[in-house]
This record gives sequence, C-alpha cells and structure tokens, in this order.
Amino acid sequence: MTRPHLLLRLEAPLMAFGAVAVDAYGPVQDIPSPSLLTGLLGNALGWDRAETDRLDALQERITLAARRDRQGERFEDFQTAQLAADDQGWTTWRRPEGRDGGAATYNSPHIRRRWFDADAAVTVALRLDPPAAAPTLEALAAALDRPARPLFLGRKPCLPAGRIVIGIVAAANCLAALDGAPWAEDSGAKARLFWPEGEAPASRAPHRLHGYRRWRSGVHAGEGLWWEGEVANPNPA
Repeated sequence: MTRPHLLLRLEAPLMAFGAVAVDAYGPVQDIPSPSLLTGLLGNALGWDRAETDRLDALQERITLAARRDRQGERFEDFQTAQLAADDQGWTTWRRPEGRDGGAATYNSPHIRRRWFDADAAVTVALRLDPPAAAPTLEALAAALDRPARPLFLGRKPCLPAGRIVIGIVAAANCLAALDGAPWAEDSGAKARLFWPEGEAPASRAPHRLHGYRRWRSGVHAGEGLWWEGEVANPNPA
C-alpha cells in the first residue's frame, strides 16, 4: 500500500533545528523535529500561535524521515546585549515585558550561546495521518509556495535559500519516499538518514529526538526513538 508524502528541501545559509534549550544555551540537532515543521507549516498557513488546538492536531498527524544531503558546518554564536532597567522586550503575549532588580543587576551584559548549521541541506519526506483531514498535503504545499508570512528555518535569521517544496509522491513509507527524492546541489557521496521507530526496520544507531511541543504552554515535551543509517548518492558532486 502506498500513501502520499510531501518532499521538502530545507536549505539556507544558516539553519537551526533547535534541541532542548537550557538557560542561555540553545543547541541544535541534525534534523527538523515534528514541532519545528508544525511551526513552519502553521506560519505558512497564516495560523496564529494562540491556535493551539490546530497546532497540536497537525503535530499529531505528522510522520517524517530526513536525509542530510549536505552536512554543512556547525558553529556557536556567542551573543551579548547590555540591557538597562528601562529597556523592554516584546513577548509572545504581545505586550512589552519590563525588568526588575537593583541597579547592580544591570552592570553585566546578557549572554546567550546559540548554535547554527551553515550551508547545510536536508531533504524531508512528510506524511499526514489521516491524509484526508484538513489541512491536506496539497494545502500545505500551496501554503509553502505562497506563505501567509515570511518563513524561517528554526530561527528568524534563517531564511530559506530557495523553494521548499519538491513535490508529492506516493510511497509505502517515508524512507521509500526519500529514495526517489532529488539530492541537493553539492551533496557528498553519502548522506545520513533518520527515521522514527516503526516507520522502517531499526538500525544500530538509535537516537532520542526531543521533537514535540505542548503548544498551549509553549514548552517542549515528549521524545521519540529514532534510527540513523546511511545512503549512497547515485550522482555525487
């Protein structure tokens, strides 16, 4: 039995597939999580962050596998900002947030460490279950081609380098869908493959992917067992 899969090319000068952040540390992982793709697709559809039921429902429907065509280079961005007592920041609640504390608390800069992938390329095969519910794969493809808002791959500075949608194909599972997917330019001779438990036979390289979000509370929660393999590029650069 074959099912429809949407093929996506995630490629940009900078990408950030966020992992679990702790305090000022914002690491990344090798593939986009279901929650990241839910946010990307919801943004393309013009959904509001407050539409948590819609976002939860879409996340629950997503099954994906990913092929890291071009590994790119991972680096740490060390960020500092000197903030004063009267400086305010915008929040997800759409109102400015003030600052507290004594005068001495503003003597040192605010420090963050954020990781990014430079010049990487990842091909994704995405399936929705059930396939006939709204939004369909066709609706998602149309929204990505004509998004309601600007799109970014993980963090707002990470703008896509080109068209995200490759097309829709019929395949037995996500890995089979990736078999026929075109490779990114300047791909290497081999690429790493990632797929969730139950989608295909297990490999010898298990991972715990922290890839789910509770959209109402705005925090990440839940993990899944994923497997890693390797595939040869039939037409290496």
